Amino acid sequence: MNKYFVDLHVHIGRSSGGKEIKKATANNLTFENIAYESYRKGIDVIGVVDCISPYILEDINGLVSRGELVEKNGGGMEYRGRQSLMLGAEIETHEKHGCSSHSLCFFPTLKHITDFSDEMSKHIKNIRSFSLMSRLTGQELFDIVDEFGGVYIPAHAFTPHKSFYGNCCKSLHEIFDDRSFGRIPAVELGLSADSMMASQLSELDGKTFISNSDAHSLPKMGREYNIFEMEDASYTEVLKALWNKDGRRIVANYGLNPKLGKYHRSYCEICDKVIKGEPPVLKCPASDKHRVVVGARDRLEVIKDRDEPDMTGRPTYNYQIPLEFLPKVGPKTIDKLIEHFGSEMKVIHEASFEEIAKVVKEDMARNIVLAREGKLDINVGGGGVYGRIEV
Repeated sequence: MNKYFVDLHVHIGRSSGGKEIKKATANNLTFENIAYESYRKGIDVIGVVDCISPYILEDINGLVSRGELVEKNGGGMEYRGRQSLMLGAEIETHEKHGCSSHSLCFFPTLKHITDFSDEMSKHIKNIRSFSLMSRLTGQELFDIVDEFGGVYIPAHAFTPHKSFYGNCCKSLHEIFDDRSFGRIPAVELGLSADSMMASQLSELDGKTFISNSDAHSLPKMGREYNIFEMEDASYTEVLKALWNKDGRRIVANYGLNPKLGKYHRSYCEICDKVIKGEPPVLKCPASDKHRVVVGARDRLEVIKDRDEPDMTGRPTYNYQIPLEFLPKVGPKTIDKLIEHFGSEMKVIHEASFEEIAKVVKEDMARNIVLAREGKLDINVGGGGVYGRIEV
C-alpha cells in the first residue's frame, strides 16, 4: 500500500476562457491551475467540485485532446503524469421545510460526469455559470447521483449555513431513507468541526470522516486534507478507502483547529462578535431579538446523543495551521519556503526549526514549529469570520 495526500473539495472560479463558474472565488482558480497548484502544494489527489458546468467540461475535453489529461485505470484523471483529479460537483439542495444544504458528488469517468451534467441541467436553472443551485431535495439528488454511478457525500456537515446538521436536521435519517443512508460512505467535517466533535453523534459510527479545504482560491488548497492508504491514486481506490474496504483506509485527517473556522462558535450579527460562554449558546445575552448565527460547536451540543466522543477505529485528527494563517508570513515568504523545501506540506510537518531558519527569519521559523506543536493561542472564529493566531 502507498500513502497519498488527498483533498476532495476544491472549487473552480473561472473557465480557461474567463467565464465565471462560481461566485466569491479567485479569477485564477481554473481547472488547469488547480492541477498545477496541487503539485506545488504536495497534494496527490484533488477532488474538483464544479465539473458539471459545460464550460469546465469543454476545458477538460481540451486538456484530454492535447494529451495533458488522461483517464486513469480504475477511474479518475491524471494531469501530466503527476496529479490525480476526481471529477465532481457540489450541489445545493432544498428540503420541504425551507432549509438548504450542500453535498459533494464524484464520478469515475468523464463520460459519467458528462451524463450527470446533462441530467442536472433539468434541475439547475443556469448550469453553465451557477452549477451549484438545484431544485432538488437531498434524497432526490442522492437518487440521481446513485443512478449515474457516482458517490454522494454531505459537505461541511455542521456549518450553520448550507449543511444538513447545521441547518436542516438533527439526524440524516430525516433526509434520507435507510437504503440511501447506508450507501453514503463518508461525511465531510468542514473547517469548524473535527472528528472528536462529530463522534458525539452515534449515527455516524459507520461513516468515514473526511477533512477537505473547500478552497475558493489557490492558496487555500490543502488547508485541510487526508492521508489515504491505497494501492494507487484512482477513483476506485479512493472509493475503497472511503468505505474502509480491502485494506484501503484513511490513516489520518489533517485540518485547522476548529477554533480557526469561520463558524466554530455562535456569533451575534448585531453586536458583531463571537458570544462567549459554555456551549450551546443559542441567543445573545444583550437581547433575545438579536440575530445569532449558531456555531458548529454550539449546534452539536444540541443534537449530540453522546457526552463523550467515540473514536473507536477512527484515525487521529491532526491540527495543522497553514502558512497563510501565521502572522507576518506573506505570499512571497510562502513561495520562498515552497521553492526551498519542495511543498508546503514538508514545511508544515517535516522541516526542522534549524532548516526553516536558514530560509526565513528565526521568529517565523519558530512560529511554524509552534503551530505544528499546537502551542499558539487562537482567538476563536464565528459568524463567517476566521479565528486568528495570537503570537
